[in-house]
Amino acid sequence: MNGPQDLGGQMGFGPIAPERDEPIFHAEWEKRALGVTLAAGAMGHWNIDESRHARESLHPADYYSSGYYEIWIKALEVLLKRHGFVSDADLAAGRAVDPAVTPKRVLKAAEVPAVLARGGPCDRPVAAPARFKSGQRVRTKNFHPIGHTRLPRYARGKAGVVDAAREGLVFPDRNAHGGGENPQWVYTVLFDGREIWGEGADPTLTVSIDAWESYLEPA
Repeated sequence: MNGPQDLGGQMGFGPIAPERDEPIFHAEWEKRALGVTLAAGAMGHWNIDESRHARESLHPADYYSSGYYEIWIKALEVLLKRHGFVSDADLAAGRAVDPAVTPKRVLKAAEVPAVLARGGPCDRPVAAPARFKSGQRVRTKNFHPIGHTRLPRYARGKAGVVDAAREGLVFPDRNAHGGGENPQWVYTVLFDGREIWGEGADPTLTVSIDAWESYLEPA
């Protein structure tokens, strides 16, 4: 979807100003926000793609006025309500009021280091051979889905060159909506800056994205 997270090429937000020696957390509550989000995800009722889509589906005014972990918590509330763990009555009362779904799994404290070290690998075998090869000219498709996609808006309908064929990965556009993993080949595609940003772009600039195979067609 063309959500508030898709900011590439958008104007009016001012310069990016990285914080020098930025701490991992800016407040104590952010540590708990991270922990609660990971523990909830470990219950096994949604995947990382659905959680990303929940964040990008926040209202733009809400998204832009929220900090990083505020976005995480607001999206977690959406997921917990969607999957039957909390209700509006629970949230209003600040305690459990309505019956809740039983988690498939519960993450124990002793398991946390191993779980974090393992991460959430999304590489998968793909039965069909890769359709594109390094050096081949391709064009990204121009579409505007209402659901989740990893193809940024600024890179749609653009011609580029396959820089590398990577590996098979879970297809997030389907996985975010319960459609299964449907792994596809992923390619690093390189674009000339002027192809992306138009006239006046820095002629030395190039832009690369990682694109799932179904995002591409021969140029």
